Amino acid sequence: MTGTVLVADDHPLFRQALCLAVRKVLPDARIAETGTLAAAAGVAAGADDLQLILLDLKMPGAVGYSGIALLHAECPDVPILVISSAESTGIADEVRAFGAIGFLSKGSDLADIENAIGRAISGGAPARPSGNDDPHIHDVRETVAGLTAMQLKVLLAVLDGQLNKQIAHSLNISEATVKAHMTAIMRKLDVSNRTQAALVARSLGLDLRH
Repeated sequence: MTGTVLVADDHPLFRQALCLAVRKVLPDARIAETGTLAAAAGVAAGADDLQLILLDLKMPGAVGYSGIALLHAECPDVPILVISSAESTGIADEVRAFGAIGFLSKGSDLADIENAIGRAISGGAPARPSGNDDPHIHDVRETVAGLTAMQLKVLLAVLDGQLNKQIAHSLNISEATVKAHMTAIMRKLDVSNRTQAALVARSLGLDLRH
């Protein structure tokens, strides 16, 4: 199988290890390496033949699970396998809730990573969370995971404390477009203002500094 595999991690040596694992499983694949979330999102948006994303949670530009949510929004049909040193109770379920197909610790053996890559490539929808969470939280996570890429970028900018004018400048869109996205975000999250939208996002881990 040929295509592009995105390896997104800000540690060059670990990226090299992941590339070796990819080559073992997919010797003909083209590998795109990135060290920031913005660069990873650019690859995800522009690669027509993207078949797998290997993602670290702790990258410049990413907070909490925002990297998963953003890349899932850019390419919802591409499996995302999170390989990270982040640790929290239930993290495997949490990454799946935001659109990843699975989670592996960076302490995993190379053979385990290769096997996980093989399983991800073989297809299948992301496993559903185990059901230990509050059903309402799970529903809201699915809603956040269903936001468009631009809506997520606007929401993350709001979390960063940016005003509409600043968001418009950083995303190269008009203030009216920012307001339209915020209206759509608030409607989807069933909240009445941007402060409530930010609180919902923070409660789901989008603003957690792992």
